Amino acid sequence: MPAPIRRLLLALTLCCALLAGATACGGDDDSAAATPTGTSSAERQKFAKTRFVTNAGLAAGATYQWIVKPWRAGKFKSGADGRTVALVKAGLAGTFAYNRLKAASRNAEGDPALAKAVAPLTAGIDALKDLPSKLRKGDTSVVGSFDDVVNQVKDAGRSAGAAVTEKVPSASQLTSP
Repeated sequence: MPAPIRRLLLALTLCCALLAGATACGGDDDSAAATPTGTSSAERQKFAKTRFVTNAGLAAGATYQWIVKPWRAGKFKSGADGRTVALVKAGLAGTFAYNRLKAASRNAEGDPALAKAVAPLTAGIDALKDLPSKLRKGDTSVVGSFDDVVNQVKDAGRSAGAAVTEKVPSASQLTSP
């Protein structure tokens, strides 16, 4: 028998053996199948402050790095070098910041002090929903709104004992849902 045919038969035999072994390893007990279990409120609250600080910090970092800083540098002005790229990045950063601020407000519900401090800010966070599309279209009057809401969330966290520091997300974090 030629060598290529022997290799083919050997590979086919190994594949069949692995397939048969993998299907034979399954258990007969259907009740042991993966069933989702709910998380208790204690588990949800366990890292509420940490998750709040992380999400709010990412929102603050994205807002500062890709919205406020280019705006102050004049990148959004008509005719500015790199304006289109800066506006697209600002739009992505705005969407990311809105998403992380919503997550931070949900995280705050797990800690009573944070929930009390962040509750008045939920309307301001919800008002940011349409601002990323305005940024992408070139409406730079909304930059102050993002900066104000992020600073209010940071102040609310600080007052509840969860100091928020800016963390600049990577470009891949901005584009991931």
